[in-house]
Amino acid sequence: MEKNKDTLNIGGRELKSRLFTGTGKFGDNRILPEVIEKSKSEVITMAIRRVNLDSKDKIDNIFEFIPEDCVILPNASGARDAEEAVRIARMARAMGCGNWIKIEIVWDNKYLLPDNEETIKATEILAKEGFVVLPYMNPDLIAGKRLIEAGAQAVMPLGSPIGSNRGIRTEEIIKIMIDELDIPIVVDAGIGRPSEACHAMEMGAAAVLVNTAIATSKDPIKMAEAFSSAIEAGRNAYKAGLGRQINTGCASSPLLGFLHEGDKN
Repeated sequence: MEKNKDTLNIGGRELKSRLFTGTGKFGDNRILPEVIEKSKSEVITMAIRRVNLDSKDKIDNIFEFIPEDCVILPNASGARDAEEAVRIARMARAMGCGNWIKIEIVWDNKYLLPDNEETIKATEILAKEGFVVLPYMNPDLIAGKRLIEAGAQAVMPLGSPIGSNRGIRTEEIIKIMIDELDIPIVVDAGIGRPSEACHAMEMGAAAVLVNTAIATSKDPIKMAEAFSSAIEAGRNAYKAGLGRQINTGCASSPLLGFLHEGDKN
């Protein structure tokens, strides 16, 4: 193994980048190759229901814009229960998307919060069928443990509601999951700023998934690069070990000493 090598392993795939990038909300698919390049992402997510293989216009086929060396992570967006998520996952594999799947079971139309119970059911079925399952979930330690038992290769707790750009509002629970679960924790949904992605990595998250914050920025290509740099900075800070926090001041240099040593008065 290379010295100082720091990679993430999910489902037998070794990843150098800890930034997963989504493909929704971009005005034009043709921007995706450069966004992906600047983000350095190796895992690219997409809603399988957005794929139009029958279109004669290549611009409508998202596969045309995802580099071949990337892992495609189709998601079961739109699924209301485990049965529907399983059907979408099987469809994605039949379409040539591979065996990775992000379970996303949502029936709440206002906040788009995931159904952990149905997610566990779908995870167990798909893991037994050989899928690499990454379930999107409400942060919860017990649900996380049950997802591991069901065969999840990583868990993806939300930071705040999908597309809200409100940051990591579930920080304390995610910290507990990072501390207690022996599985990669990928913070997904709600991250709106590179600094928030950096913070997730400082907390010890294995990776972060970002879509809306990049796609809806004024310059998605530049924003993708900013997120990539933030992820690397946060990971380096976590590996280095953050300094302790205290409630009082603590001088970095001595307040007393040689300046007064010669003063006899």
